[in-house]
Amino acid sequence: MSSIGLTSLGPARLSRTVCIAVLALVLTGCANISNTKTGSISSRGKPIAEMNASELLRAERKFAAAYEANPKDKATGIQYATILRMTGRDSQALAVMQQVAINHPTDRTVLASYGKAQAAAGQLEPALQTVRRAQRPDQPDWKLYSAEGAILDQLGRANEARQRYRQALDLMPDEPSILSNIGMSYVLSGDLRTAETYLGKAAAAPGADSRVRQNLALVVGLQGRFQEAEKIARAELSSEQAEANVTYLRSILKQQNAWSKLNDKQS
Repeated sequence: MSSIGLTSLGPARLSRTVCIAVLALVLTGCANISNTKTGSISSRGKPIAEMNASELLRAERKFAAAYEANPKDKATGIQYATILRMTGRDSQALAVMQQVAINHPTDRTVLASYGKAQAAAGQLEPALQTVRRAQRPDQPDWKLYSAEGAILDQLGRANEARQRYRQALDLMPDEPSILSNIGMSYVLSGDLRTAETYLGKAAAAPGADSRVRQNLALVVGLQGRFQEAEKIARAELSSEQAEANVTYLRSILKQQNAWSKLNDKQS
């Protein structure tokens, strides 16, 4: 089966495709660098990345009330902004993190989350500066290197991005979120085979979550192997989430005039 390449796609459409893929498709807005583990924040013990729409709505209400009661609390602000990004409300997430950063201007965790919010809202250059400001050469943080790489990729600076991913891997070898970011970097450059190699390794690594597998499902689907992609997309998810992810995969491929080709091949 021939592959469906990305090199003919316009930058805006390709960026949108990659943005959709970076987190579990049913749950997210476009927030590439959120795969630096923010999805592990949980409500009632369940990771945000595994919540369905109604669970996310309840979590949003909970953290909205907590944030209103104490907007200076950094943990509450970060969690609230994360959920807002997960539901596609990037401008509001950025406004929340701006307030948190005002109250905690030198806190590395706050700066990292602020940078993610800036990137999700399309403020890529400011996001890059914020994430770099959070990094400390004497105590480097692999998550910040990985986040910086994801921003550089969105700016079209793939070589620099991959240097940051290598620095992140030096600190945290075989970390699935880093490997996933590298894979998506190759998606952006149109090299789907290399992307699949990294994403397959990421998905097989201990600690890999649903977001990594959804990235892999997208890349497999973009190469024309949609039945395999659908199987990956459905793995370890509720039926509701699995159906939503498959629907998203189909919509992405349809936008690229690829879904009709896949239907022809499988009919």
